[in-house]
Amino acid sequence: MSSVGIGQRPQNHRQRLVKAVWTGIWLVYLSAPVSDLVHGGHSTGVVVLGWIGLVVFVAWYGVLVFRTGRGEVTPLVLGSLVVLSAQSGLLAVSLGREWLVLFVYVSIASGAVLPLRMSRWAIPAVSALLTAIALAVPGGKAYLAGLLIPAFLGGFAMTGVRELVRTTIALREARATVAQLAANEERLRLARDLHDLLGHSLSLITLKSELAGRMLPGQPEKAAQQVADIEQVSRQALVDVREAVTGYRRPRLSGELAGAQVALTAAGITAELPTEPDLAGVVGAAGAAGVAEETESALAWALREAITNVVRHSGARRCAVELVRRQTLDGPVLELVVEDDGSGGSGDGPGNGLTGLTERLEKAGGTLEAGRVRRGFRLVARVPAEAPADAGGHPVGSGA
Repeated sequence: MSSVGIGQRPQNHRQRLVKAVWTGIWLVYLSAPVSDLVHGGHSTGVVVLGWIGLVVFVAWYGVLVFRTGRGEVTPLVLGSLVVLSAQSGLLAVSLGREWLVLFVYVSIASGAVLPLRMSRWAIPAVSALLTAIALAVPGGKAYLAGLLIPAFLGGFAMTGVRELVRTTIALREARATVAQLAANEERLRLARDLHDLLGHSLSLITLKSELAGRMLPGQPEKAAQQVADIEQVSRQALVDVREAVTGYRRPRLSGELAGAQVALTAAGITAELPTEPDLAGVVGAAGAAGVAEETESALAWALREAITNVVRHSGARRCAVELVRRQTLDGPVLELVVEDDGSGGSGDGPGNGLTGLTERLEKAGGTLEAGRVRRGFRLVARVPAEAPADAGGHPVGSGA
């Protein structure tokens, strides 16, 4: 991501530029000291020293905001705040009330770089110092009301923003941890399933192999029966493993839609996706049991491939996904439409992903249409809403 939060160090050139612009916007309030130097009637020597003091203050303030991390307390941080406070007081006492505004920056810097346990004391301390110097400077009392509230509230606003950034980072780290734990749990589930499926079968195969070996060559008929049993157990074990792995790898539309939202958002693409009620209404419209798993899986694979192409190759700014149920002459079909406003990539023909997706949809009795449209690229995947039946009235592909 190109943005950087309050209290975080910029990690690259773009982040440094964004933070410099954002910090520079707030330096506009230094117009009062600048105006005092230009129109205040000071001597040349005082003006030169004033400009030097102002430049040093801004430079020190910038170093403090840019170079500190997320609230760590170091001698550099504490020393910089002390120097900024002393410099603000010296300039205000020497040059006049217009320089009291520097204390607002000191207060905001305290909220931005200090941890909460310290900033809640540092900000009132800076505000108190501002009050004391304002009362000592001629005409400073008139400026006090306009500066004390921004200094006090601005500093605590920065602590709130910094804590929000810290919480957001913690939530992202927690989300990544939860995702990793979920993946580990799923791997453990698969390992348990395979152990349960293969443990008994392999033990039985081993036992029958030993029996067949002892029966040879004296009892070839019984040995042949044992070998036949071994073949049957092996085939059943293979069927069970395939079913377990297929269930493990089968994607679901709800999960793929959630993944599409994350992928598109991360790529900076505006996503227009079906909501959960819309998805439930379409997927559950094929009867009480809902859409067949093979049908939903085929559409989920189509959605995954389409979103992958949009993120990697399209250069799009918007992507819309639509899932509807249509009635055709061949019966009800589910139609998935993924359309973006990008270029569709630079290839002249379908890639391996679309070719494999076409084959996958054809196995489910569906079709795939993909190509450029007037304002981007459009992919349409269609599958029967009801599983096709063979001559005997059983769903095709219902076996292992």
